[in-house]
Amino acid sequence: MNVGIDKISFFVPPYYVDMTDLALAREVDPNKFHIGIGQDQMAVNKKTQDIVTFAANAAKNILTEEDKKQIDMVIVGTESGIDESKASAVVLHRLLGIQPFARAFEIKEACYAGTAALQFAIAHIQTHPESKVLVVASDIAKYGLSSGGEPTQGAGAVAMLISADPRVLQLNNDTIALTQDIYDFWRPVGHDYPMVDGQLSNETYIQAFQTIWEEYQKRYKKTVADFQALAFHIPYTKMGKKALLAALENESETEQERILSKYESSIVYSRKIGNLYTGSLYLGLISLLENGQLKAGEQIGLFSYGSGTVAEFFSGTLVENYHEQLLTNLHQNQLTARKRLSISEYEEMFNDVLDVNADNNYEDTLLYSIASITNTIREYKED
Repeated sequence: MNVGIDKISFFVPPYYVDMTDLALAREVDPNKFHIGIGQDQMAVNKKTQDIVTFAANAAKNILTEEDKKQIDMVIVGTESGIDESKASAVVLHRLLGIQPFARAFEIKEACYAGTAALQFAIAHIQTHPESKVLVVASDIAKYGLSSGGEPTQGAGAVAMLISADPRVLQLNNDTIALTQDIYDFWRPVGHDYPMVDGQLSNETYIQAFQTIWEEYQKRYKKTVADFQALAFHIPYTKMGKKALLAALENESETEQERILSKYESSIVYSRKIGNLYTGSLYLGLISLLENGQLKAGEQIGLFSYGSGTVAEFFSGTLVENYHEQLLTNLHQNQLTARKRLSISEYEEMFNDVLDVNADNNYEDTLLYSIASITNTIREYKED
């Protein structure tokens, strides 16, 4: 049975910061951001926008009424949960009007959670081929004003509809995972921002890819030549490239150029958005599909990574006429329509945080947004 991604879309908040503006405000060379980490813009959200609103706004782009009747599972992968008990997927299920006899739950393992959700969905479809699963990776990456991680922030969601006989990407049965207990990045309960060992995080990411890539080649007898492109988890665009270069050291110059050109296609959107945590790999996949000039039948390798750490490598095969399912114009128009914030506007928005202990009403132009807080409960404006 063929199982995979039938539809896919992303949503990001309608505000961004230009990285030259941020660099000048922080008194650093703009090339440190544009070239050093490979970021040009950074998505920023208002307090009335959270992982539920991002998820709903992303999912509405791909779901028909018939889809909502067939979906029997909703999974949200996130490390930006809004409740220690209740899953954001339960709220999302209601907002989207999905039929009531469906499971809804949330998965957490740093940036890997979206892939865990995807693999869970695949297994479900294999035993229930008539059903569909909605997988959403939704996050807000925040490190604090003037912090070392500030230029690698971002926000948004990627929504994927998983089904039998998918129309975008058939996922192959060749996955391999790696788990290591390493404190390269973590956020203790009660902390607003994560703890980061930057050097260890970079080293662990690259080491994890090298380890899993070597094992993958042994088990499945595949090499770089078997893939038209490799997509990576993208905390910042230079990170994935560092890992990729390590894998290409023994390849010919022609082969290196071929794979690296596709990597550049996969980071077009990430350069303008920043880190989506659980959604970053899949934002890269969308960017690759919409900018990479790929053909049906070609193989794509995908490397997922979540600090702490869990990593996974798997692959997919592009389906005939996959481009007909893409929402390229919608995605590009969404990015173009965003408002560029001044640094003072950005800092004011950053510091204006939601107080769930204070009842209040809010206004926002988004289709889905937080409308009010009542007795700590978030009420959402909905379609």
